[in-house]
Amino acid sequence: MKRLTFTFLFVALLLASCAPTSTPAPVEPQTVTVVTHDSFAIGEETIKAFEMENNAKVVFLQGGDAGSLLNQAILTKDAPLADVLFGVDNTFLSRALEADIFEPYQSPALADIPDEFKLDPSNRALPVDYGDVCLNYDKKYFSDNNLAVPQSFEDLAKPEYKDLLVVENPATSSPGLAFLLATRAHFGDGYLDYWKSLKENGVVVVDGWETAYYTNFSASSGKGPQPMVVSYASSPAAEVFFASEPMEESPTASIAAEGMCFRQIEFVGVFKNGKNKPLAQKFVDFTLSRKFQEDMPLNMFVYPVNQKAQLPEVFVKYADVVQSPASISADEIAANRDRWIEAWSETMK
Repeated sequence: MKRLTFTFLFVALLLASCAPTSTPAPVEPQTVTVVTHDSFAIGEETIKAFEMENNAKVVFLQGGDAGSLLNQAILTKDAPLADVLFGVDNTFLSRALEADIFEPYQSPALADIPDEFKLDPSNRALPVDYGDVCLNYDKKYFSDNNLAVPQSFEDLAKPEYKDLLVVENPATSSPGLAFLLATRAHFGDGYLDYWKSLKENGVVVVDGWETAYYTNFSASSGKGPQPMVVSYASSPAAEVFFASEPMEESPTASIAAEGMCFRQIEFVGVFKNGKNKPLAQKFVDFTLSRKFQEDMPLNMFVYPVNQKAQLPEVFVKYADVVQSPASISADEIAANRDRWIEAWSETMK
């Protein structure tokens, strides 16, 4: 009887060892949600690389221009719509920090970013890219009309440039605010008198960059009424890159005279009350990595802050270089931004 029992157990174990093993169910990817401004763009392959490496799904939400984006983030800070915010810039940075919407995070990638871009010592907002906001102009318009390109703020208020300039509202647009700050840096307390002269000279104000550049600017759509627009020093390179036919030179150029441009630094941050902080931190690391940084120039036409990132040839060849941008300290912007915007709005209504 004992021998039969042993034989039965041996056979049972043998059969069990030969039975097919069950395959563990695949782990569902985690989702990280990123809210961005409307001008955000990055290559699909770049995002797929992050998703594959982290078994993740990245969902992007567009929140309007940078000013609108931040306003929405502040209003929903107790229950944010996303895990990461991409695109608040140095003109609005203090508002984001005062509202305490970000979680401090010292990414290892900060080691490759120069200190000049690190404006938040607590690392709640980490620098991710930069660009120079400048006036762009339609070369053909100025050539066809035998009109000299303005080389100063004062020139823009002259009669020959009446009705030729479109700008963005600084209350809703980060490039609009950057341009306002450049005029403030140049004219000091007299900046409102200058804006009165622009108003009298027919300056057109729209809510955001997309409208200004793609609807009002004559060189972009070919139908807009204004041959000058507040845009970026990198915009001429974008015109060449996205042209339907190869071109030897850009149809646009930037007015990069001393003090007429403003350097805009964009930041990325993890929402303090976001749902997936570990994955959000990994995504922030990824945005500062060389792979992501080298993909930005030809998608958003901004400069990488990671000093190891290489620029594409078309960017180097056609983006205008700004040697002496206007300068206002982050502390001065923080202390006066809202007052300056309100005074501007009152002047321009």
